[in-house]
Amino acid sequence: MTSLRLGRQQPATVGPGSAGVTVTGLRAGYGRIEVLHGIDLVVPAGSVLALFGPNGAGKSTLLAVVRGQLRPTCGTVTVGGLDAVRTPTERLARAGVCAVPEGRAVFPNLTVREHLRLWTYAGGAGVGEVEAATYERFPRLAERRHQLAGTLSGGEQQMLAISRALVGSPKVLLLDELSTGLAPLVVAELYELVAALAATGMAVLLVEQFVTTALAVATQAAVLVHGRIVREGPPSQVADAALGDYLSG
Repeated sequence: MTSLRLGRQQPATVGPGSAGVTVTGLRAGYGRIEVLHGIDLVVPAGSVLALFGPNGAGKSTLLAVVRGQLRPTCGTVTVGGLDAVRTPTERLARAGVCAVPEGRAVFPNLTVREHLRLWTYAGGAGVGEVEAATYERFPRLAERRHQLAGTLSGGEQQMLAISRALVGSPKVLLLDELSTGLAPLVVAELYELVAALAATGMAVLLVEQFVTTALAVATQAAVLVHGRIVREGPPSQVADAALGDYLSG
């Protein structure tokens, strides 16, 4: 992919009709167990919010609510200008809300090219257009277009998963543990792409444990502990010794 300078990006200039993610007074959980206890977050279009926290803090639960897969018990969630609480998940996806889940979720017995063709049918874009854009972003996938996804490296599988999310040119991108199991150089390459996407006006909400690299591309950051935001602000204010204490639980 084209080399980009890794660094904090300024939000892109976007039109008045564009929207990112707004979470207000959010409470959610599973059955009688409340996991999130009144979350307030804003991710404007053209920005990257990096969300950190120890295991069990509620990060994945928050993403599930934002993408419409879990109904909250209280609060409001607006994603891409839509009410995520009352809008069906498939409509959110068609409106440009896409997620890259933890674990990549690729089909091991399909080739790279077969994945792209499958997602083309789902996204309504042209096959040639999707392949060209994917191979330009990730030349390694072009080299492995006939290779089964199950035989790709972890980094290549993550590239493929991101390509799926980008088929529909999303307005909002949700990333869950992008760096899990990947080499630092691969992580840096993927985050260069994240910064470039935000610079086009996309709102990016990422959950991450790879603190240093995520903060380098974030325009804002927050720390979630025991279902509550305990620290929020510019990356320079969050990236201090206290962050390590929060993440260690």
